[in-house]
Amino acid sequence: MRILIVDDEPLARSRLRALVQDLQGHEVVGEAENGRSAVERCAELEPDVVLMDIRMPGMDGLEAARHIAKAQIPPAVIFTTAYDDHALAAFETRAVDYLLKPVRATRLYDALAGAQRHTRAQLDILQETAVAQGSDTRTHICARVRDSLKLVATENIYYFQAEHKYVTVRHSEGELLIEEALKDLAEEFVDRFTRVHRNALVADHYIAGLHKTSEGTQVIAFRDIDDRIEVSRRHLPQVRKKLRGA
Repeated sequence: MRILIVDDEPLARSRLRALVQDLQGHEVVGEAENGRSAVERCAELEPDVVLMDIRMPGMDGLEAARHIAKAQIPPAVIFTTAYDDHALAAFETRAVDYLLKPVRATRLYDALAGAQRHTRAQLDILQETAVAQGSDTRTHICARVRDSLKLVATENIYYFQAEHKYVTVRHSEGELLIEEALKDLAEEFVDRFTRVHRNALVADHYIAGLHKTSEGTQVIAFRDIDDRIEVSRRHLPQVRKKLRGA
């Protein structure tokens, strides 16, 4: 099997690479030092298995696994972790494999032998586990663009706007389309985005103010971009309150 190794510690990556090289039928096709790099390398290399640390700076392993699962043919993810027995038992009973650091050769062999490609149920498990570990709020939004995955940091997003079954993600480098419910995005990013319309969420950080149009409607003006998002009468009091508190 083709394996990608993900860990923020070079020595940990080196150790895993050495262990894999001693196993017949497996090869290391690449390495990544954090979650974001892991997603990008998966799209580039299309590995069969990802050996991934959980706790990494920036995007952690749990969030990276959720993004990786959106690939057309997602790899199996085997976590490498220093979590205690209680957390490890949770992974084991939910059929998401793990390797306890320091990784032993026999355990690695068994994990690779049992590795399976992700199913929808496994993705749901990753999401549930992320919530349990306090990592339910993503640092990035991921979308499929042709045959690759595109990541956008949530701190660079101006707004989400829903239309039909898609949501437009307007960010500092352009736009992306994702297939997620605006309601779910509103719940996940409640601390950073404000609902201004039934079809729109705007980033609090980028709101420059409210403007009244010639038709009498209120619109959000943004820092850095000229876009305008209409504010519904229902959400106007909440928006005004947010602006007063800014």
